[in-house]
Amino acid sequence: MPYPASARKILKAFLLLILVFPARMNAAGYIISEHNAEKAIAENRIAADIEFLSHRLTGGRRTGSMGSTMVAAYLSSRFRDIGLKPFEGSYFRGFRTETGQTGQNVLGLLGGRSRRYIVVAAHYDNIGLWGDAFYPGADSNASGVAAMLSIAGAFSYMNRLGKERGKGIIFVALDAKEQNMGGARALYSLFKDGSLSNPDTGQAITLSDIDMFVNIDQVGSTLSPIHKGREDYLIMLSDEGTGRRNSLLSGNRERGTGLDISFSYYGSRDFTRLFYRKVSDQKVFIEGGIPSVMFTSGITMLNNKTSDVPESLDTGILRKRVLLMYYYLTKIV
Repeated sequence: MPYPASARKILKAFLLLILVFPARMNAAGYIISEHNAEKAIAENRIAADIEFLSHRLTGGRRTGSMGSTMVAAYLSSRFRDIGLKPFEGSYFRGFRTETGQTGQNVLGLLGGRSRRYIVVAAHYDNIGLWGDAFYPGADSNASGVAAMLSIAGAFSYMNRLGKERGKGIIFVALDAKEQNMGGARALYSLFKDGSLSNPDTGQAITLSDIDMFVNIDQVGSTLSPIHKGREDYLIMLSDEGTGRRNSLLSGNRERGTGLDISFSYYGSRDFTRLFYRKVSDQKVFIEGGIPSVMFTSGITMLNNKTSDVPESLDTGILRKRVLLMYYYLTKIV
């Protein structure tokens, strides 16, 4: 007995879906949509990470301080809970700053099918305590670290659903940005020396294996909009031919985040060059010839002040920025 016309249409559509979109289905036959990742990117989780990182208990996260050590331990615990794999059994890589302080980078891996990697980083150190003055550093850069953790959580969640990626992603919480980018320099040296090995394959990860370095630095504020009246914005800085800017624009359009996007620092060529090439951790990788991207919501009048507190941030808009950064990364891994 032939199927009715309506049933034949449904069956035809289902078969077409299997043939045309096999990569979107996991082993159990369920369709895997990137929208599923939104479940792993929660505003309250982002807010909780920022609250802890910028709490007085952590003392402002000055490199080498007790508070910095506490934060590094917290980050390693978050990496483990998220499901990132440690390198040689440890999430920590210590180093010495130019001033003799002991810094501590925190690293974890989500593996991919190839030997290619994207590095996603955010520095966790800040000014710290100066006398009686406490510098919480909520935007600079607890916001970037919280964003990085949520992006890692989203990728890990999708991995558990069966979504495979071509490239591995190395997530790094960098120390000592405030000390001549000491953490970024130490990380670069690890890749240059081949001192990190993929925990799944045992193969050394070198600079030639890194396709892009993505730095997230100050993404929580709405106080310096690109255009007046648009608090929902995001700035992405990169070299014009290397940052995959169209991937950000298409993600913004396709996934409905609808953020106001700029690829320059408020339209100024000089300030764009300064902030991209001189003042944050991607500088080290740019100088080493690695294509690099910086995400930011800009400098505000609260940065490097005692008033850089969680209450000054908009975690709702920060979540939208995290979603867009995640969608962008899905297009390049």
